Amino acid sequence: MKILKKNLKRGEVKVLVDAPEDIWYLSQIIDPGDVLKGKTLRKIKPTPEAKAERRQVFLVLKVEKTEFEDTVLRATGKILEGPEDVPRGSYHSFVIEQKTRISIIKQKWFSYQLDRLEEAAQTKLPAVLVCVFDREEVFFALMKRTGYKILSHIHGDVPKKMMKQKLKGKAGFYEQIIKELEAYDERFKLDYIVLASPAFWKEELFKVLRNEALKKKIIQATCSSVDEGAINEVLKRDEVRKALQKERVLREIELVEQVMIEVSKQNLAVYGLSATEDAVVAGAVSTLLVTDSLIGKMREEGTFARLDSLMRSVEQQKGKVVLISSTHQGGKRLDGLGGIAALLRYKLSY
Repeated sequence: MKILKKNLKRGEVKVLVDAPEDIWYLSQIIDPGDVLKGKTLRKIKPTPEAKAERRQVFLVLKVEKTEFEDTVLRATGKILEGPEDVPRGSYHSFVIEQKTRISIIKQKWFSYQLDRLEEAAQTKLPAVLVCVFDREEVFFALMKRTGYKILSHIHGDVPKKMMKQKLKGKAGFYEQIIKELEAYDERFKLDYIVLASPAFWKEELFKVLRNEALKKKIIQATCSSVDEGAINEVLKRDEVRKALQKERVLREIELVEQVMIEVSKQNLAVYGLSATEDAVVAGAVSTLLVTDSLIGKMREEGTFARLDSLMRSVEQQKGKVVLISSTHQGGKRLDGLGGIAALLRYKLSY
């Protein structure tokens, strides 16, 4: 994402969407009540008798709801300003996708929203592929700012009695994995490849790997199983910190893990909306964690004002608000606690 203009005195930020992941960021930033300005396509009738034609127009609208689907964000609301042949007060949807330029105007920007903008505007983050495998199964996943994406899942054809696979020609399962690694490396221009397996499988594959350029990108790690859950396990390991140190996913997983540890000790954390509200009222919250799925749910239910007030109170108390993606294991665990939790400055006594 490119930040084209920022005038926080007027509450206005203008951005250019230049990557599909930027749209996810904007889905977490644009709220009901915000004002959007930009060029958009709209059906217009030059005269009552004429056939409607689709034209590009410049509109200003006040957002009432947003809908996010993979690579497209729709922000719908009432038109405040536009050409003479576009009625004020009528409804329109901005379709925000790659190459969209749009201005967002807020009465108040949260610090976490500004952080999201800056994060999306950063230079290229490391391209990281996670490969989790054993003697007969392999998962390939590509790291994203919003979690990870499963690229493929392959079952091999290796007899279970073989404790060590002896490769003969190009038909071996390890050779199949290596071919996939090389293909993904060429396709995604990878910076790191996290090679993870139970037992000795990763070492065995590494021995037969002849591609020296690929070898230099590999970080070996251990996992207890070979399934999608193993990817989350691998993300927590020290071996992959080098590859993921700039990735938001790891930071979010670590924060949720910190909450779980404090909850287990009945110490410096609370979870659930009511308990978190009590902690905010007491001024005890140092870091507030909220999942994007909870925000979406409360918007749909028309109860987002309660959460909005909570987040604003934390920032007024010099606390930090962190948005957690529900796409990774950390976010899913937090959703299991109600989608909201807080790390505390001090232990509360009731």
